[in-house]
Amino acid sequence: MTAVATTASTADRSGKVLNRTLWTLQILLGLFFIIASGLPKVFGEANAVRIFNEIGLGDWFRYFTGVVEIAGGIGLLVPRLSGLAAAGLSVTMVLAAATQAFIMGAPGLAPFPLVLAVLFAWLAYRRRDRIVVLRKMLSC
Repeated sequence: MTAVATTASTADRSGKVLNRTLWTLQILLGLFFIIASGLPKVFGEANAVRIFNEIGLGDWFRYFTGVVEIAGGIGLLVPRLSGLAAAGLSVTMVLAAATQAFIMGAPGLAPFPLVLAVLFAWLAYRRRDRIVVLRKMLSC
């Protein structure tokens, strides 16, 4: 009986530690994407403007990317949306890496967004139950 209680309490503790780790990562990445990544694009920070001019798609794409990153960052901070936001940001980071490597001709800059893509994919996997609940809510 003691072994069962010990195993259950160990599982509870490891689940709590994992949940705290996920929330810490979500908060840090969410704030990063809102403050350091999305807002400079939306407000026209000089470096962001230069980079998007090099891409050649115009200001609309810079604004669009900034809004997507801000929405993803906010979504990471909302429990119900965290899984879907992580999945969306994972796709966004894969596309950012492809842009760095193939459009901007800077493949050396692609690993950073790819690492973020893996982190977001892991977050989405760990929060997959929230994605399922959200899908069921929207299908009613």
